[in-house]
Order: sequence, then C-alpha cells, then structure tokens
Amino acid sequence: MKKFLVLGILFALPITAYLFFASGKNNFARLPVLTENVKDVTGFETNSDSLVSFKDHINVVAFFGSDLENIKGNTFNLDQKILEKYYGFNDFQFVIVLPKEARTETDEYVEEFKKITESSKWKIVYASQENIKEVFKSFKTPHKLDESGHTPYVFIVDKEANLRGRDDDEDYGKLYGYDSRDVAELSNKMNDDVKVILAEYRLALKRNKANRN
Repeated sequence: MKKFLVLGILFALPITAYLFFASGKNNFARLPVLTENVKDVTGFETNSDSLVSFKDHINVVAFFGSDLENIKGNTFNLDQKILEKYYGFNDFQFVIVLPKEARTETDEYVEEFKKITESSKWKIVYASQENIKEVFKSFKTPHKLDESGHTPYVFIVDKEANLRGRDDDEDYGKLYGYDSRDVAELSNKMNDDVKVILAEYRLALKRNKANRN
C-alpha cells in the first residue's frame, strides 16, 4: 500500500503542477510590452496629498471622463471583478484619470463607495482635457476618448511606465485594453493578465534576492 501511495503522489504532483501553471492564457510568462514609456501623470492634481506616478507600481489605468454615470458603472464592474483581489499588494494601484470638472461629484461618489469596497485605495488624478489627451495618446492604442475624456477600456501599465497587453489574443490580435463593461472579459482575460504581471515581478524579486545572497 505504501508503495502504491508513493507512486500515486509522484504521478499526481506533476499533473497538478501542470494544470496550475497552464490555467492562465500566458502561462506566467512575461506579459508583452505593447507601448514603451507612456506619459506619466506626476504633474496632475490628486485626490490626496501624495504624488501619483506610474513608476514603481503595477497600475490599472482608467480614463472615465466627467460623466458620473460612466464613472460609477465602470468602476463598480472593475472593482468587483479585478481590483478587490489585488488591493493587498503594496505595489499595485488603480489610477483613474479624470477631468478637473468631475472632481466634486467624484469625491462624493468615492466616499459613498467606501461602504462596500476599499475605494480609499483608488488613486484619482485630475487634469485639463488637453493634458488627459496627451497621456492617452502616448498609450498608442486604437481606442478613442469621447468629448468628456471617457473610454470604457482600462489598461495595464508596468513599473517602468510601459503599456502591457496581449500581442496574440484569439479575438483581437493585439489587446491593448480591457472593456470594463464586459464582465466576462474582465473576469477572464484581464484577471489572467494581472496575475501574469504580478507573478512576473514576484519572480524577478525572488531572483534578485537569491543573487544578493
């Protein structure tokens, strides 16, 4: 019996490991860089006293415009399907880029939303429409902002301020952003890709520690 038990464990472990690592589309490889050196938001006003920057953070970046209904709907989907899983990572942040005229209503909404989620961890930056367009243009995506500065697509920006995404997506070819209106796309593609980039940086950190030792 002991012999069969040992053989069973030896057989099961490799299969379990394979299923775990194969469960993601990118298999924990590097998430492709689609655009290098996007424009940072360091000069923008913020909803706190602290400076907000893409650098040294893994960022989910959203341009949700001045229409409060768009802001509410998009952030709710994103928070429930993606963000709440990763708030515990110190180097992870959610950056919402909004026009200055949206500030009063947005502050009130964020305070209200704190009752059901950790919206205190959202990093909100405010700027003129012109400056917002400059940042968005630097992403070099096929998506467009509407007149209010809104797009439903959200983006992954790494610690070096590079836009990450997919270069071989089965539906789009290159996947620059994730549709925050589409719960299935958030739950599957975006969630998978956030896992990939977090795993990538965790592995790099472990390697650096090992090399120092």
